[in-house]
Amino acid sequence: MPPKGPRTKGRQKPQEERREESLQAVVLADSYETRFTPFTIERPRCLLPLANTPLIEYTLEFLASAGVEDIFVYCGLHTEQVEGYINASRWKAPSSPFKNVSILKSDATSVGDALRDLDNRDLINGDFLLVSGDVVSNISVEPALARHRERREKDKNAIMTMILRETGINHRTKPRGHKPIFVIDPTVDRCLHYEEAHALSNSGRHIGLDPDLLSSHAEIEVREDLIDCYIDICTPDVLSLWSDNFDYQSVRTSFLFGVLKDYELNGKTIHTHVVADQYAARVRSLRAYDAVSKDVMGRWTYPLCPDSNRVRGQNYRYNRNRVYEEGGVSQARTSRVSSRCVLGQDTFIGEGGTVSDTTIGRRCRIGKDVVVEGAYLWDDVVVGDGSVVKKAIIAEGAVVGKRCTIESGALISYNVRIGDDTTISGPRKITASRGQSAGGRTDNAIFGKGGEGNEYSADSGEESNASGSSDLIYFSPQASASASSVSTLQSDDSDFEHTEETSRRPSFVSETSEDSAPNKDFHVEATASILDGLQKEDLPENIFLELNAFRMTVDASQHEIRRAVVAAFVKRVTNLENSGTGARETVNKVFSKYKAVVERTIFDKDSQDKPDQVDFLLCVQKELASRERGDSLLLFVAKEVYDLDLIEEDGILQWWTDQRSSQDSMAAIRGLTQQFITFLEEAEEDDESDEEEDDEQ
Repeated sequence: MPPKGPRTKGRQKPQEERREESLQAVVLADSYETRFTPFTIERPRCLLPLANTPLIEYTLEFLASAGVEDIFVYCGLHTEQVEGYINASRWKAPSSPFKNVSILKSDATSVGDALRDLDNRDLINGDFLLVSGDVVSNISVEPALARHRERREKDKNAIMTMILRETGINHRTKPRGHKPIFVIDPTVDRCLHYEEAHALSNSGRHIGLDPDLLSSHAEIEVREDLIDCYIDICTPDVLSLWSDNFDYQSVRTSFLFGVLKDYELNGKTIHTHVVADQYAARVRSLRAYDAVSKDVMGRWTYPLCPDSNRVRGQNYRYNRNRVYEEGGVSQARTSRVSSRCVLGQDTFIGEGGTVSDTTIGRRCRIGKDVVVEGAYLWDDVVVGDGSVVKKAIIAEGAVVGKRCTIESGALISYNVRIGDDTTISGPRKITASRGQSAGGRTDNAIFGKGGEGNEYSADSGEESNASGSSDLIYFSPQASASASSVSTLQSDDSDFEHTEETSRRPSFVSETSEDSAPNKDFHVEATASILDGLQKEDLPENIFLELNAFRMTVDASQHEIRRAVVAAFVKRVTNLENSGTGARETVNKVFSKYKAVVERTIFDKDSQDKPDQVDFLLCVQKELASRERGDSLLLFVAKEVYDLDLIEEDGILQWWTDQRSSQDSMAAIRGLTQQFITFLEEAEEDDESDEEEDDEQ
């Protein structure tokens, strides 16, 4: 590898002159990955519709609000489509806020190749914004830009500022597979270290810091609560570093990590600007596509909402229950449209049709007695009578026959035809393309009689060899071999330029086994979120609000919620106990202060059987079975939840007599609690005796 020292180019202008020039932006329209296959076989990701608006529209609108004047749209695959769309859009009209929008064609196969090519073109003459073509944001860039230029004036080695969004650790738009960790000096907002930790690996609990960082900085913060949307304010020196280091391929795991690691050699610094009250997210995966779509419909991205009508020809209006509707939409009298829906122009919904939490494009035809729930139907889709579509994506021009079932996570690409009485299971990806990229097979057993399509196979397509293989679409290792355990709409997230093989995540499908990878993933992240709230002493309602939002994104069961709550509470209790606080006092402190969190997991107070209360205590017992002094902690917890009226007497007695509480290691910690059970049983007998005496009198 060539030396990493800074390279001085004669073309660079004095700093004072550069600052007065117009702000430029580079948009990476090619994602250099295949996470959105089979759709991206035929269309670039930046032109895929989000709430019936192409993704790149959100990005360009964000740049316009930031005061950008010159834009370079960097294209790879499907350059002609991107160029055709931009040339026909308002961004090329005389009234465009941009002075210039240039389409750059390249055969680059990674972000690194693209930025090295950009450096060779000699187009950047000052500070510029580097963004991906799938950014949705209403962030105001001016404060970050002003701070960046102020730093740059004092120190020419301050070459980049990353704009990051502060959220909870488990926010729905954050990547689940890999979590970015930033180590920051808050006194100067300088990033000192960067890592990506896998959410499920043991290594994700540790980071490797240079000891010199601890001695040379009076204060550091380790931040894993930041959403990184890859909105970077850069100087031309950034491009020079890319050219000087030909092995850099990715923005974060290569460039950022390398520059920070080689600080002693090159002296370059990278800074952060953290915002907390504005919106920013990247549609980097199918899971993010679902989450950001709901945020747009929920108006978190305001003013970037459908009724802003920012694309030529749009005429949406905002109705009750967060329903956005264009002109010409027709509904039969007995059809019903529930909350959070976007309905495109000239769409028809037939008799008895039900639509909820769904985006439907223009000129779609929804037949009689059709159920569409949590799905995305792009333009010109036809769904036949009696069909059910749940949490799937159906692309433009596709036809679904009568009495079909499209299961959660199914991806049906452009112009596919599904025959009558056919079920498309969640993991399947169907494309009409018959080229090498399609790879799969045509089978009437899959598509039904009269159906037309090919089952997409990631292993045989051209795109599967590109960086960011479509293998990333799944999460659990078992998903590679078993289609029954996977779905796609909550695919694994990582950098748009990430090239390594990674774990896989299922989409909307929820599994019941505690041993399945999706459940383990939810348990690990939910427990960490609750524990973080307990340690920070957040309000109970805030802890549960974030937990419930995360639950809805993965469709977790109430048992999984209780299990995560118990695990976090027990960890908090044992941590406090290890610091010197008595066990009884610790249990009382944690459970009494956060009683409301437990209360929201119990729903059987008015019934004779107490399955929720029994399940909660079984979770406690299982969590304590392998811990030191678990028997005494079980007694203290059982008594505390009874005293706080979280668990009723019947609930405790039903738990005690449940066979599961006496199995294996769980039986070993029952001994001390027996005295408490005996007390309750005797009290119950006394009550019954008193009632009999009252009856005799």
